[in-house]
Amino acid sequence: MWVGSTGKGQPDHAVWRSCEVYRVETALTTRYICVMSMRLPPVLVSALRATPIAALALMPQTAAAHPHVFVDTQLTVVVSDDGQFEGIEVAWTYDDFYSLLIMADMQLDNDGDGRLRPDEVQRLSGFDLQWVDGFAGDSYAERNGHAIALGAPQDRGVTVENGLITSRHFRAASGPADGVVIKAFDPTFYTAYSLVGQVTVQGPCAATQTAADLDAAYTLVEELLYATPASDLEDGYPEVGEAFADTVRVSCAG
Repeated sequence: MWVGSTGKGQPDHAVWRSCEVYRVETALTTRYICVMSMRLPPVLVSALRATPIAALALMPQTAAAHPHVFVDTQLTVVVSDDGQFEGIEVAWTYDDFYSLLIMADMQLDNDGDGRLRPDEVQRLSGFDLQWVDGFAGDSYAERNGHAIALGAPQDRGVTVENGLITSRHFRAASGPADGVVIKAFDPTFYTAYSLVGQVTVQGPCAATQTAADLDAAYTLVEELLYATPASDLEDGYPEVGEAFADTVRVSCAG
């Protein structure tokens, strides 16, 4: 069983039609959540060792629906003076409900004020960077259609503001920066990554962003869900995450 929030109020899209929806109130927000039975994606395995909120275990299990975790993502592309792609700094700001679960699980912010003491921040640092083998980190880069290897995550710290957890990490890369294409997505769409603000480039290049065609993406989800038996969804959700991803392109003049 897993619980995830809609992120923006009560869901009304057909992709949520098989969700069991609950209204949950916290000190920070009112949140509508979806409960379903599904294996956790790799990025959450280390983060959620065991959810201590006993009430969640009493909720009924239902068929699959995605996404369940919402992450605002900021990217900084690092380019050397001679135009080499040195890597990406990634900032993940988790939605308020997921942030609440993580802090409850780690017994942080016991006074419920949405802020952490320095020692609590230290305990939280790196909570989402213990990746299992084969997990790509939900950040992807390519050049001319060929994947660019991104290095292991290097912790750049974690902050908590207004009850929201933001973690940062850096992933090293190599090769020319010109023509690099970057996307942030979970292939299974368990986690929804949204690029916020403009992508920053440190170095003599620029980045442009193209928004995902969300209408086409949701249509793809619905078509695949209708075509897939419910019993198969228990073992694996269609890999539609890339369809929801914005595209970042790096160009270097001269």
